[in-house]
Amino acid sequence: MVHLGLQLPSFTFPDVPDDRLFERIAEIARAAEDAGFDSFWVMDHYHQIASVGPATDPMLEAYTVLSAVAARSSRIQLGAMVTGVSYRNPAFLAKVVTTLDIVSSGRAILGIGAAWNDEESLAYGYPWPSPTERFERLEDALRICRSMFTQQESTVHGTIHHVESAINVPQPVRPGGPPILVGGGGERKTLRLTARYADMWNGFGDIPTIQHKLDVLSEHCTTEGRDRSEILATRLGTLIVADAHEEADRRRREWQAAHGVGDGSLAMRLTWGDRNEVAEQASAFLDTGLQGLLFNMPAGSSPDDVSRAGEALSALR
Repeated sequence: MVHLGLQLPSFTFPDVPDDRLFERIAEIARAAEDAGFDSFWVMDHYHQIASVGPATDPMLEAYTVLSAVAARSSRIQLGAMVTGVSYRNPAFLAKVVTTLDIVSSGRAILGIGAAWNDEESLAYGYPWPSPTERFERLEDALRICRSMFTQQESTVHGTIHHVESAINVPQPVRPGGPPILVGGGGERKTLRLTARYADMWNGFGDIPTIQHKLDVLSEHCTTEGRDRSEILATRLGTLIVADAHEEADRRRREWQAAHGVGDGSLAMRLTWGDRNEVAEQASAFLDTGLQGLLFNMPAGSSPDDVSRAGEALSALR
């Protein structure tokens, strides 16, 4: 079964006051659940990122939002795409995600990566480690979280992080704990750590890029003694779908102008068209060997837009 996810990267809704902001988020999450999406994701950022909007746009803390969405939903899985490893102590992160799993009755996913936003990190007073140290922290976090998801008491001695008889009670609801997704396309480190520790992987790019990353991931899996099919591989991109091609094309041109994306790089980021066109483009990504697709939609998209997206993607089932 194809895994379909909806990411909400923007909390900017011009017609929604701050005291109603979460209500709109919950409406979108419920629309995603009703439309057949399997997972709902928010970003783990404190400032809005440049590829989505100005840094001063609204941004909420990921796991607080996800726990609140858990209380307003019943089936859809919930995760951060992806947790920046430099922002949280790994044992604390394991406790947070375990709590989300309890609150949601077993629907949490731990999305995690090596982090990249140095300006945001420094603005919030977090030190910004070297790339080498961030990947050491990522491997420590993967080991610690897996241990704490599966054992009531954990002792793990990592390169940087250590836990000594760390108690995690209650254990997650989901047997084996929340699935762990590693995000990113780095071929020497990110994909190697994915092959060694992860249940899921998410990447970005056009079809040739995704095909290449999956080939590299398969090589790492062979080295680690794993079958690549054990890892649910997804790709995240933006989706524009409309009832008619002409309306989708108008929205596509608006989105390109707003984000400065030229025609030459459009396939790296955007899937667009009417329902049939979107289903055809999405199916081509699945032909690379992906087992799922994650999509976000332009800022300000409505619950109705989410429902339309679900209808279009239902053809992939």
